[in-house]
Amino acid sequence: MEKITVLGAGSWGTTLAQVLSDRGASVTLWAREEEVRESISKRRVNESFLPGITLSEKITPESSIKAAVEGADFIVSVIPSHGVRGVFSEAKPYIKDGAIIVSATKGIEEGSMLTPSGILSESLQGCSHKAIAVLSGPSFANEVSQRLPAAVCAASILMEAAKAVQRSFSTNYFRVYTNSDVIGVELGGALKNVIAIAAGISDGLLLGHNARAALITRGLAEMRRLGVRMGALPATFAGLSGLGDLVLTCTGPLSRNYTVGVSVGKGASIADITGGMKMVAEGVKTCRGAAELAASLSVEMPITEAVYGVLYGGISPREAVLGLMTRELKEE
Repeated sequence: MEKITVLGAGSWGTTLAQVLSDRGASVTLWAREEEVRESISKRRVNESFLPGITLSEKITPESSIKAAVEGADFIVSVIPSHGVRGVFSEAKPYIKDGAIIVSATKGIEEGSMLTPSGILSESLQGCSHKAIAVLSGPSFANEVSQRLPAAVCAASILMEAAKAVQRSFSTNYFRVYTNSDVIGVELGGALKNVIAIAAGISDGLLLGHNARAALITRGLAEMRRLGVRMGALPATFAGLSGLGDLVLTCTGPLSRNYTVGVSVGKGASIADITGGMKMVAEGVKTCRGAAELAASLSVEMPITEAVYGVLYGGISPREAVLGLMTRELKEE
């Protein structure tokens, strides 16, 4: 029986551990928070991040990185993007030869401008793991944890690894497709969070359904533009990790990034919003990395730039909207 470890016991990490246990796997779930480990051990529920969902007895919480990853065949990373480098630098000495690393993190690291697979590649240099795969797609943890149908994709440059992830994660409610376009899948998963903040701001300003539809459509265009510049396949952005995840995150009230945007549109400051959040809205940090990346590659991303201006540049939401609507007229 394969040993599977999930690093990160937030809502999505806990949900993926449950998915894997439904496949019959025994799963080690590494959690930083003592209260999370105690809640799972004693009451079989993650009261902090996934309340109301009874967890399998096959899920074992763990506090030690060494104990969690040592001997694991699959190591699933569900750590916020800004924490991936530190966690895997600590885990590296204990990762066994031939392990498959599965990244379920969505974001772009500030400074390095790397996606999670790039961070992992740098952090694991010299480590003889088999491959890095990424798992992404439209999937709210709350719904998947209730075993409602969802479909995602597993991408790796080594198709054997993508297929191994597909086999290990697929259930009768969680369908996994394979893909070889790692950068396209990761950029879709990261950038849709920024566009979701924009969609939330629009709704917070009560700008209507037309405005949100335009943001989703033009947001997809700039996501694809950056992706193609970085070597991604255009078709990837029409798939689950692109359009699928974008539509879900821009329209679903369960989306943390969308709800952050709504609050910003209503006048709240980003510091007050994030200061009161227990879970991470990745788009808040990702928009910095995305704006840096777009500028470094001379790729035009006006919606991303507008979100960055609102969150960090002192621009009001209405000023940002006016700036987008009065840009130079262009072909679609």
